[in-house]
Amino acid sequence: MDLQGDDLTAAVVASFGDSPSDRYREVMSALVRHLHAFAREVDLTEDEYFTAIDFLTRTGQISTGTRQEFVLLADVLGLSMLTVGLGNRKPPGATQSTVFGPFFVEGSPEVQLGGDISNGAPGQPCLVSGRVLNTKGEPIPDALVETWQADEDGFYDVQKELDGPQNRAHLTTDADGNYRFWAVKPVAYPIPDDGPVGELLRAGGRGPMRPAHIHFMVTAPGYSRLITHVFAAGDEYLDTDAVFGVKQSLIADFTEHPAGTEAPDGSTPDQPYYTVSYDLVLATTEETQQ
Repeated sequence: MDLQGDDLTAAVVASFGDSPSDRYREVMSALVRHLHAFAREVDLTEDEYFTAIDFLTRTGQISTGTRQEFVLLADVLGLSMLTVGLGNRKPPGATQSTVFGPFFVEGSPEVQLGGDISNGAPGQPCLVSGRVLNTKGEPIPDALVETWQADEDGFYDVQKELDGPQNRAHLTTDADGNYRFWAVKPVAYPIPDDGPVGELLRAGGRGPMRPAHIHFMVTAPGYSRLITHVFAAGDEYLDTDAVFGVKQSLIADFTEHPAGTEAPDGSTPDQPYYTVSYDLVLATTEETQQ
């Protein structure tokens, strides 16, 4: 069978026709059509094809349990944020979602309300607090709040050889929906650019920087899961985030305080520290479906 052009595309699409899953047929058929259309549009050469295969092979080879280069690739191509937008349509008032990122780790340590999750990470102390609320402004008690972030050197704990987690933990909200913990003030940092994704960025004349942020994942029974960041106001990379994750509503002020002044939790740090307060608003499952 000598198949070329549109006949080849049609034959490949038809080859998935016996799948028992309607959704699988829909997705794979669209993938084939768009992939073939892309190759035709750019008149893809064999050398370019093999370069792409090599790029994807090396992307897989560098990926590990703590470094997901394919997630990073999806991030810098904007696919992650596009998928976030498609899959997280929320009612007005709910906190907006953003990219998950490649550095989440299951099984983070539990910390009590007001505990310190930095575990010796370098950086200026920062008290992070707020409430988990529903769209009516009512508190959500016992919500699970997972958080993770980089230190002042721009590294996540999984990027270093450490005895235990740093700036990574989970806690539950109290009866009034409060969450509160000490970490370090986040800083802007470059995404890992020593692999294939870094090559892609340099070839495109793009930078690897992400603005300072804290990751949150919040879950509660009856509510849609929230995956988001809180970004530091005034960061120079807010408009050029390498993974396109910034949303205006997710930007908050990090306020510096001198040593010896009382913090909102009643403690008196003996060094300068920061505070940031941000309420995380969840939509119910029903609201999200509607």
